[in-house]
Amino acid sequence: MSFHSPLMLSTASLGGSEKSNAFFTPLNILFLLVNLYTIYVLLRPTPPPVLPKEPAATVFRVFNPRTLLPFTGENDMPIYLAVRGRVFDVSHGRNFYGPGGPYSNFAGRDASRGLALGSFDEDMLTENLDGPLDPLEGLGPDEIEALQGWEENFDSKYLVVGRLTAVGDEEK
Repeated sequence: MSFHSPLMLSTASLGGSEKSNAFFTPLNILFLLVNLYTIYVLLRPTPPPVLPKEPAATVFRVFNPRTLLPFTGENDMPIYLAVRGRVFDVSHGRNFYGPGGPYSNFAGRDASRGLALGSFDEDMLTENLDGPLDPLEGLGPDEIEALQGWEENFDSKYLVVGRLTAVGDEEK
């Protein structure tokens, strides 16, 4: 003989579903998702660090005006320019010294006189590539100081890749 009242049966059946509905509240689902994401972040494999690509090794060499001339940045060549006998790799400043840049006429050349005088004209460059280097005669103290400032600027930013000598003086 079963002695259960209909009220008791309906209350018992509601109690189980209310507990199961109470577990799946939006707040509990949010906590569950946050916990699953945290576990995923903590346990996922991390990609190996990407090492920076090493720049190509540059050998210090002796240039003359003719051998320096091809280094203008055209045809994927590096950009070199000389200041007071020191050759700098200014390839990182391609926007300034590369083709179309404001200082592009100095690329592959001795830029000393032009930088000292603050002139970017073609006539500041040595015309005779087989002749002697520009001795920088006729520059005043202000121009020499300006040139030293440019040289210090290049020293702090760019790699020295060689020295510039006159044609025939390379072995000295």
